[in-house]
Amino acid sequence: MSHAPMSQQPPRRRRKRADRWSLRRRSAIASVAVVGIFAIAIAAVAVAIGGLSDARLRLLDRAGPTVVAAEQLTTAFVDQETGVRGFALTGRSEFLAPFSDGQERSEQARATLSRLLADGSTPRAQVEFDEATRRIEAWRGQYALPTVEAARAGAAATDVEAGKALFDQARQSLGTLSAVLEDDRVASRAALNDSASSLVLTTVVTLGVLLLLVVFAAVLLRSVVVVPLSRLTGQVRLVADGDFEHKVELQGPSEITDLADDVDVMRARILHELEVLRRTNAELDVRTEDLARSNAELEQFAYVASHDLQEPLRKVASFCQLLERRYADKLDDNARQYIAFAVDGARRMQVLINDLLAFSRVGRHTGKHADVAVAALIESAEHNLAAVLEETGAVVERPDELPMVRGEVPLLTAVFQNLIGNAVKFRGEAPPVVRVGVERDGADWVFAVSDNGIGVEPQFAERVFVIFQRLHGKDAYPGTGIGLAMCRKIIEFHGGRIWLDTEHAESDRGGTTIRFTLPAIEEPEPVPADEADSDESAETAETTETAESTEQPDDAEKH
Repeated sequence: MSHAPMSQQPPRRRRKRADRWSLRRRSAIASVAVVGIFAIAIAAVAVAIGGLSDARLRLLDRAGPTVVAAEQLTTAFVDQETGVRGFALTGRSEFLAPFSDGQERSEQARATLSRLLADGSTPRAQVEFDEATRRIEAWRGQYALPTVEAARAGAAATDVEAGKALFDQARQSLGTLSAVLEDDRVASRAALNDSASSLVLTTVVTLGVLLLLVVFAAVLLRSVVVVPLSRLTGQVRLVADGDFEHKVELQGPSEITDLADDVDVMRARILHELEVLRRTNAELDVRTEDLARSNAELEQFAYVASHDLQEPLRKVASFCQLLERRYADKLDDNARQYIAFAVDGARRMQVLINDLLAFSRVGRHTGKHADVAVAALIESAEHNLAAVLEETGAVVERPDELPMVRGEVPLLTAVFQNLIGNAVKFRGEAPPVVRVGVERDGADWVFAVSDNGIGVEPQFAERVFVIFQRLHGKDAYPGTGIGLAMCRKIIEFHGGRIWLDTEHAESDRGGTTIRFTLPAIEEPEPVPADEADSDESAETAETTETAESTEQPDDAEKH
């Protein structure tokens, strides 16, 4: 069944060229507008504050003081007239004090008025001030001073009526000046009030404009960003809920429409991948059915191999032996040798069939997994190999403390039995010494089975684990070459791995070291070897059917 490859993606949807502005452009324009409005508002408020400040300065620093100075000038002028008149009537010098003091105060007031009016007074005020100054000087020169001199000399006073007329004219001019200056102060006060009102109005208008700007920005943000994003969220949620046929389409700013396009492309890809996955699942279903049928045929083959194939082999061996016994006197040495070859071949064929069946059962007919002490597994393997160990004088060394592992007891026993048996089989001239070691490596236990045998060349580190691979002829060492292959299959079935220690093989120490790992289980302390459960050992010894599928552990592939 064919299907589209996973790398073949649906075409990307072409995006529409929108005439609408993008969010970036809109935000830039909005920022410029906001800055401009703020600048105008700040300028308007600044102008209003400046007007208020000018009005305040005009009222407090110029209009008010000029009125006060004018009143002081008037008072000083009246005091001078009073002193002159008293001194003329009495001739007493103490009456001249108001006149002298009035002259000083009059000069000070005139200087103050002259300075204030020069700073920006109205032309009329300046004219009235000049006129009042002229008439005051006329009264002083034409009446006051001559009267004082005449009174000091004891002469009669000058024309009193003329002096009174000059005084009235000067007093009238001062009154006019005071009125003009008062009008200016009233105008300044009105200007101050107008400036204050203008500032308040400008501030209120500015705040109102800013408030409208905020409201407009909120409405614009909602219509341009929030609403399109909400619609996009709703459509994306529909797709996320499983409606992959729903197209994601959206109107709005280009950034949001681009995002919607990307989401729709992703939806199309998911839809495409789902279609490919459906096709793949359909193909897997077909292959699963084929595999189930193959497994059923393999089961049938195992049955045939264990019964129908072995029966003819037993007959061949039996009748060849019977032929040898009955007609031994009629057969020459070659014939007897040929019969021996036939019997041996039949027996080796039976061994191969049994080993192959045992190898095929690993991982298919799973038994109960249980926590078992490694010490018990080694004891069971030693028990099964007791005759060979005694015959060869082999010694198996192991630590006093060995961990607990989880797995199928018969299979794990078969691993140790094959490794120890290989170490004994491929021994050197010295008596075999097999050492079993263990160390913790993270979440795994790493086991090592070392010997002092003939060893394995590093270039054969992978070949020794291939089924039916042998490094020596069957005449040199018996066996079928399935032992290490079965060990690898058992260890991998339990979640570990097995390998030849090439560093040991490359050293001058001799012998072979096979290492393998098994997942560690949580336990307080490792179990001492001498405290291994005897009942578990007995059960292990009774369930070594897989390990005893061959009479001797024969990993000629290893050696």
